[in-house]
Amino acid sequence: MQIQILRNECCGNGTCVEIAPGAFGLDPKGRAIVIDPDSETPAKVLEAAEACPCSAILVLDDEGETIFP
Repeated sequence: MQIQILRNECCGNGTCVEIAPGAFGLDPKGRAIVIDPDSETPAKVLEAAEACPCSAILVLDDEGETIFP
């Protein structure tokens, strides 16, 4: 699983960090970053992506195909 953050879309809400703290963090500017996508279950990563109020998280499978959105 691969995770991409659309940095220009990220509003720094932090919901992703609350749901999947192993996979996501916030940088010094308060924007989401990917820490370790394999530290959380795929279900948790998808939950975090779906909960993002800014729609700034892309989730891809290992072949690079879009899972979400």
